[in-house]
Amino acid sequence: MLSLLSLCAVQVTRHQKLACRVLASLPRELYPALFQAAFMYGRTLVLQALVQTWPFQRLSFRQLLPHPKQLGWPERPRKESVQAVILALLAAPRSRESSSRKPQLRVLDMTGFRDASCGQDPTTMSMWARSVAVARTCVSAQTQARAAQRLGKRQKLDPQVPAASPVEVHTDLLVNRTSYSVLKEALQNSTCGPLRLRCRDLWAEELSGASTVALLELLDPACLRQVDLRFNNLGLSGLCTVVPHMAKFTHLLSLKLQYSNVDVRRLTAEAEGNFQLFVSAIGQLKSLKELNMGSSRLSGRLHQLLSSLQGPLESLELPFCALLSGDLSYLAQSPHATHLKKLDLSGNKLSGDLLAPFQRLLRKASASLRCLDVTECQLMDVNLVSTLPNLCCCTHLRYLSLYGNPLASAGVKNLMEHSLTLPELQLVVHPVPVDCYRDLPWPPSSAHLLESTVDEERLASVQAELQQLLQARQCHNVLWTMDVYGHNSFDYFSL
Repeated sequence: MLSLLSLCAVQVTRHQKLACRVLASLPRELYPALFQAAFMYGRTLVLQALVQTWPFQRLSFRQLLPHPKQLGWPERPRKESVQAVILALLAAPRSRESSSRKPQLRVLDMTGFRDASCGQDPTTMSMWARSVAVARTCVSAQTQARAAQRLGKRQKLDPQVPAASPVEVHTDLLVNRTSYSVLKEALQNSTCGPLRLRCRDLWAEELSGASTVALLELLDPACLRQVDLRFNNLGLSGLCTVVPHMAKFTHLLSLKLQYSNVDVRRLTAEAEGNFQLFVSAIGQLKSLKELNMGSSRLSGRLHQLLSSLQGPLESLELPFCALLSGDLSYLAQSPHATHLKKLDLSGNKLSGDLLAPFQRLLRKASASLRCLDVTECQLMDVNLVSTLPNLCCCTHLRYLSLYGNPLASAGVKNLMEHSLTLPELQLVVHPVPVDCYRDLPWPPSSAHLLESTVDEERLASVQAELQQLLQARQCHNVLWTMDVYGHNSFDYFSL
């Protein structure tokens, strides 16, 4: 529920013009509460006035905005609020002379601001749109500054008048071919412009190796903590071009290279050389804690890749990587095993030769593991039964996904019973039980589970049984669902 201060702030910001007039006479300690209320309820005039007269050196979204779905607040802020804050940065330099309260803002921190509903709710601003808006604002601010400088020279203004202090804008950026040019221009202006763009997490989609390198060269080495290159089809040769440029990012914790068109199973002599160069480049990332090689065919070469790292990983995502038993055997014996907080082995067949090393890996990771994703791993009831003792040793587990595995309703119930020993468990994504399908071939593949017809009446009956079981065991803090897309997997940085 909202505090008394928050309730008062909501009421004050309802009358926007009046609130703007009295803002200078209000105690600076009220600014955070007023910003929160104005942002969540879309009071754009108040938001701009608050940013332009912000009495503190730092304004952080993560610190000021309520947690998602916090009682009493709207479920998510509207895009007008984000736009108002960004546009206020352009007006801020002008307000320094007109406002009775001297602004102190030096850092606007927009990092960590997620839009879980983007693409589904047009009232919210997507990360891509926010990245473009921030970039355009930085470019416009530089244009205004240059115009003011030229005007000052023509009018021979007093050179002793100090220029407005620059504002650092810390944000996460999503860039693709459409937005590449404006993002690049904004980063180029960040060296000397009134708005200095600082990127914490970079997502780059469908960019060439050369374009990716050009962006990396413009980023502040002290700020970047995550690089996510997806759908870029770089291949080993492209990765050998890009990854060496990341060595300067001494605080880079996370590297994701999903869908990079890497296949090490049948390499030519040239490709083998590229793989060795890529392994060497990965080994230069001194602070790396998270690695995602999704959809790379790494069969039999995982030990070469991971043994080059300078420290143990805490998050390893290897979905659809065609892993062999030797790969998991290495991983179970490696220094990474006892440090893993997040492990994604989706799409690897764990029901055959990989089952025993997978179970050994669970035992080794049991003290640290928080998040486990084994979606579409062809695990059947008999495999689950032998795995449960190892799984139940993972007492800190919060997230478990078994979606797309051919488990019967009895297997799901068995999992539910055993999960009672996991005190921190919050979310389980389980499959549609195989006995809820019509005419399902056996053993079913992942494609069969996607294409076969579900007996909705039987499924509803099983779901009711599962709910009764949860209520009887008083498992009120654990969400069991078959919606693999409706709930995001736990992010490494939140673990």
